Amino acid sequence: MIKNTISNRLSALRAEMHKLNIDAWYISGTDPHSSEYLPARWQTRMFISGFTGSYGMVVVTKDEAALWTDSRYFLQAAEQLEGTGIQMMKLRIPDAVSPEMWLGKKLKAGSRVGMDAQTVSVAGFKSFENTLAKYEIETVETPDLLDNIWSDRPLDSAEKVFELGLEYSGVSRKEKQENIAADLQKSGADYQVVSMLDELAWLYNLRGNDISYNPVFNGFACIGKNDSYLFVESSKIEAGLKSILEKDGVTLLPYAQFYDFLSGVSGKKILVDPATLNYAAYSALIQNNELIESTSLVSLLKSRKNETEIAGFKEAMKKDGVALVEFHYWLKNHIGKETISEYNIGVKLKEFRAKQADFKGESFPPIVGYKSHGAMVHLIVGPDDAFPVEADGILLFDSGGQYLQGTTDITRTVALGAVSEQQRTDFTIVLKGMIGLTNAVFPFGTKGCHLDILARKPMWENGMNYGHGTGHGVGHFLNVHEGPMAIRQEYNENRIEPGNVMSNEPAFYREGLYGIRTENMIVCVEKEVTEFGRFLGFETLTLCPIDTTLIRVELLTTEEKDWMNNYHKKVNEALKPLLSDNLHLFLDQLTAEI
Repeated sequence: MIKNTISNRLSALRAEMHKLNIDAWYISGTDPHSSEYLPARWQTRMFISGFTGSYGMVVVTKDEAALWTDSRYFLQAAEQLEGTGIQMMKLRIPDAVSPEMWLGKKLKAGSRVGMDAQTVSVAGFKSFENTLAKYEIETVETPDLLDNIWSDRPLDSAEKVFELGLEYSGVSRKEKQENIAADLQKSGADYQVVSMLDELAWLYNLRGNDISYNPVFNGFACIGKNDSYLFVESSKIEAGLKSILEKDGVTLLPYAQFYDFLSGVSGKKILVDPATLNYAAYSALIQNNELIESTSLVSLLKSRKNETEIAGFKEAMKKDGVALVEFHYWLKNHIGKETISEYNIGVKLKEFRAKQADFKGESFPPIVGYKSHGAMVHLIVGPDDAFPVEADGILLFDSGGQYLQGTTDITRTVALGAVSEQQRTDFTIVLKGMIGLTNAVFPFGTKGCHLDILARKPMWENGMNYGHGTGHGVGHFLNVHEGPMAIRQEYNENRIEPGNVMSNEPAFYREGLYGIRTENMIVCVEKEVTEFGRFLGFETLTLCPIDTTLIRVELLTTEEKDWMNNYHKKVNEALKPLLSDNLHLFLDQLTAEI
């Protein structure tokens, strides 16, 4: 039935394309805010293809259709696309053919490729435009063609927006406005357009429930040196909050008026972030204004956590640590004695977190991989496709929570029974990489690609590697993935700065056998100033034992052993007062010296 539905949807889309004389239509798979997690209304990739993975783009031509995704979803996409008439294309592999390159080879000169410019970033649209121009193919903006064929398309969320108090945010929205104004002055701009939902939430000290896992709300903003416009559905803002915002100098306008407002702006210098702002907004501004393309000023300020936010993270880590020790205790006492699946484990992780005060939900869907599933980096299983978990081998679980005090993201790999020496060797090598990055000391101005080697060095020395990044930014009661900085091999112009809260997650995967990942969250801190400059380092935030039974101690240096023992001492001292008495001995065992 679903295959026939997809075929009918493709036919209906092609009819809409024909009305506009479009030879191909591109579906980016995201929303007008470049969101990672999507509201139901913008699940366009799933609607047109039936593919349920979290990453992928679709192209539909007059007689073909294709979906691009990465290695996380090759097996899943092949299965879900079978019989739909949509072929799967591989991305992020050597010699991958991008959608624009594929279109260049498929279409004739003079063809027209359309896309809803609301859902494509400025950089993405220009990449298409530049590539297709080489083939004499035109890239054109179109309306959202799915609106006419998606009869039961979900409406936008009607959830209310709520205020995050100063006791959590640490800096008032008026002070943030002043900081942005100062940065606009330095950059020579009059305004910045804000389209990322986490930037919007941070800027105004507001949160919402419009997207699963991310406490954000749908909106846009245009912020200047002396004024601030917030575009959000009026029904989402209670009268009391509206008065507070207006008192703080925020002008509230309807969400639907955003593009018309931009079209009316003239003679201004406006800062836009081409990596995140959608092309429809850019197009509305470009005719009558000078646009300065740069990393979002809001993103940069948001990434440098203030003292209150960092203190909040530390409180959130205690809550998370207690939940995870309780989970470990449950796992130890139930594994092998009752039927437990990977899915059950994800449910249990949420249950233990939900016992903690100020828990506001998970920060992403739990990734639980037993044996060979552990080697599938971002596998998310349901009750029907989860492996049963037994008292044997190793289990990888990557999960996180949202608390008013902060967002958490942690991965642990634990032994459930007998393990091989190879598994212990691999685990120890990954651990050495995690400790290597943790102990980094580096001069101010260092970028993430310069630090990435510290996590990979032990692996490279053993002919090993992993295909994903080592560290991403983490929001403060916001998105679990945030920028603009990152620790990965690819170049990123944004340096690592004090206050940046990031993940530290080297890993190793043996396909078809198992996966290993050890992830802590870290915060960049000042170390010292010498005659050679200003030096920075990291402080570990995560408070959760690491499975010492998987460590080959002889492979660790004295410094690494000291780090492990000191870390476990810190975990023990922080969590024991918060745990019930019956868990004290268990915690002592988990954090015993090696």
